[in-house]
Parts: sequence; structure tokens; C-alpha cells
Amino acid sequence: MHAADAPTPPFRVTSGAWKDLPRMPVAEFPGTEGFIGDVYINPDDSVMCSGYFELRHTDAPLYYEYEYDEMKVVLEGEFLLENKETGQSLTARAHDAIFFPKGSKIYFSTPGYALAFYAGHRGAELL
Repeated sequence: MHAADAPTPPFRVTSGAWKDLPRMPVAEFPGTEGFIGDVYINPDDSVMCSGYFELRHTDAPLYYEYEYDEMKVVLEGEFLLENKETGQSLTARAHDAIFFPKGSKIYFSTPGYALAFYAGHRGAELL
């Protein structure tokens, strides 16, 4: 059997994965309340991981440097996004799509609460 003839793995549906996300380490993200969890980690040898990211309002923004390409879709609330190196500053609201190219250095904040779904071109070790 050739690889092209191999059966296609079944698709998946996962419910409720956005609930009770693990908190991001306080030592790495001091003064912030970020929560993140992969739902699918390189399924069937895919180069992608996906999951949910939640942010609650704090005085300190959450800083993240992307070592991979990632896309997010805002499901609830709004994210205030800033790259201080480039001066770019945008707001992403519910139903907006975001693309962060590898190397992006982003400060995330929110006036209240925000929840997004993400898909990244990375292995699980980079979460």
C-alpha cells in the first residue's frame, strides 16, 4: 500500500475544551491572568497545534514572543495588541481573525475579558 492509498484518519470534534484552561505560569507572565491550553497537539503528525487562549484584565500586559506562525480568532471580548518594536497597535474584537508571523513580539491586554481560538505551526514543546 502506498502512502497515498493509506486510509484517512477520522476527523475529531471536542466539546468544552475552552473551559477551565490552565493558568499560564506566573513566573513567566508576572502580573497577568492568562490561561491557555492545546486541544489538538500535532494530531496524526500534523505540523499544527490548536487550542484556546483566555485573558482577563490586569494592569500589566501579557508579553509573548512567537517562535512560530500562529492565527487566532477572537470568540469573545477584545484584545488590545501592541508590538512595541514596530509601533503597531491594533484592537481585535469578537469574530476578528489575527495572524502573528514568526518573530512577532506582542503585548496582549484586554479592558475586561477575551477568549480566542488559535492554530499554530509548532510542536507541543513551544506552548
